[in-house]
Amino acid sequence: RMQNSGSKPCSCPSLKLREVASMYLTMVAAFLVILVVALQGSVPQKSDFPYKVPLDPQGLLELSWNVSYPEQAVHFQLLIRELRFGLLFGMSDRGEFENADLAVLWSDGHNSYFGDAWSDAKGQLHMDSQQDYQLLGARRAPEGLYLLFRRAFSTCDPKDYLIEDGTVHLIYGILEKPVPSLQAINISALHGGLQRVQLLKPNISIPELPSDMKSMEITAPDVVIPSQETTYWCYMAELPEGFPKHHIIMYEPVVTAGNEALVHHMEVFQCTAQFDSFPHYNGPCDSKMKPDRLNYCRHVLAAWAMGAQAFYYPEEAGLAFGGPGSSRYLRLEIHYHNPLVFKGRRDSSGIRLYYTATLRPYDAGIMELGLVYTPVMAIPPGEHSFVLTGYCTDKCTQLALPAAGIRIFASQLHTHLAGRKVVTVLSRDGRERQVVNADGHYSPHFQEIRMLKEVVAVFPGDELITTCTYNTEDRSRATVGGFGILEEMCVNYVHYYPQTQLELCKSAVDPGYLHRYFNLVNRFNDEEICMCPQVSVPQQFYSIPWNTFNRDVLKSLYAFAPISMHCNKSSAVRFP
Repeated sequence: RMQNSGSKPCSCPSLKLREVASMYLTMVAAFLVILVVALQGSVPQKSDFPYKVPLDPQGLLELSWNVSYPEQAVHFQLLIRELRFGLLFGMSDRGEFENADLAVLWSDGHNSYFGDAWSDAKGQLHMDSQQDYQLLGARRAPEGLYLLFRRAFSTCDPKDYLIEDGTVHLIYGILEKPVPSLQAINISALHGGLQRVQLLKPNISIPELPSDMKSMEITAPDVVIPSQETTYWCYMAELPEGFPKHHIIMYEPVVTAGNEALVHHMEVFQCTAQFDSFPHYNGPCDSKMKPDRLNYCRHVLAAWAMGAQAFYYPEEAGLAFGGPGSSRYLRLEIHYHNPLVFKGRRDSSGIRLYYTATLRPYDAGIMELGLVYTPVMAIPPGEHSFVLTGYCTDKCTQLALPAAGIRIFASQLHTHLAGRKVVTVLSRDGRERQVVNADGHYSPHFQEIRMLKEVVAVFPGDELITTCTYNTEDRSRATVGGFGILEEMCVNYVHYYPQTQLELCKSAVDPGYLHRYFNLVNRFNDEEICMCPQVSVPQQFYSIPWNTFNRDVLKSLYAFAPISMHCNKSSAVRFP
């Protein structure tokens, strides 16, 4: 018998599944579940669960889900291809198995049980007194066992994870042996892992697509995925000679069958028009053989990450490409995540762009918000959550935006490895009016362009404030801003229309005030730090002894000192 553990009576009639299924163990120790309770309606159709992601690198566990905003709940369908003695599925702050919120299916070798559980800081499992993962059913199919369950976004249970907008770290573990009880499950011995997804997808109606729409695939040319955990692969493609201006109105992923668990994310960049030609290249992005000129291909046309759907532009706007003043050269970048180090896997994944020659009323634009890439913004080592903020000020929007304003419809947040949270808010007349995009569980390993639930209107005189939170507990010296992977960034690439000349609206602390900070640190310090002008800012940060005083004064400096504003038309030209 399969029992839904927990004591809370269930109020919904369709969920009276105390005895969900009769079970028996086969010779291969997999258990079959036969659903004996007639569920309302028939077996869920594929379209009932529009979002899908493989949980593990082998693809043995596949999660599908849907989001009901009226019910404020997520319905999950979990396909288990080779079930042994059960599994754990759940959520935690950053994908750890401690302090996690879990749904557990387990067998003691005779009976099978399902329940809502939580793990403490030591990783010990406990049955939750409030059962919030509701088992809706289970069914056997040729491909494996399907489990259906439901979870409310917010349960008012302190042991439960609050499902919010932004990234969610899902965790899973497979039980290889029978266990006498839930408490007997040893988390550290599990075969498990994590997967990041955006669970709460926006409920956007799909715009009507034009009849003259064409498509173009930018895909890798049958590459052999390197047998290492992480690879960034770069491939150069080009548009046909004399390709006129078109609008991209939608794009979607093209993933080679069988590689769904290996293709982590993909981006298509357009190269700068300042060079007439770019060399062909097909190889790792970090290879010594990669031509330097490829670094001039940074204008994002499309970005996809695991679990994302097709991306649609709003009906009145499209992303311009082709035509005069636009480069014919494109760079495809694919991040392969191959932790099981498969050898000889071939891949032709990429992105399919849908475009039209019938131009829409507005060109879409991309604007960078946040912090300038500069070492004057730094994070001391050993910080649990250090906050840096970048401003797009009222003076800049007053100068650069049209009177009718702009409409932000999508956003891509970006930091390097220490980033933990990113949020952009819109402020008007000195008051916060609206959150543009927020991710409280942000991961630098999961960056996708996200369509916003509602379009955000920005008018001249508005301010856009982007705040990033960093963790440097594993670092022994200061982390400065910059382009290197061990340096930091705080950026929100917002997608908006109509396109303006404003490409970058960012700030940093005023360098003169930072110099005063170094002088102050020097004065209070026992050993002399050389704060001479010829020593670079990073070197000065590296030589600071990070006591509480020096940390607190730096925090105060960033919170109160004047800022240096970059209100740029292109990377080099500023608005006056």
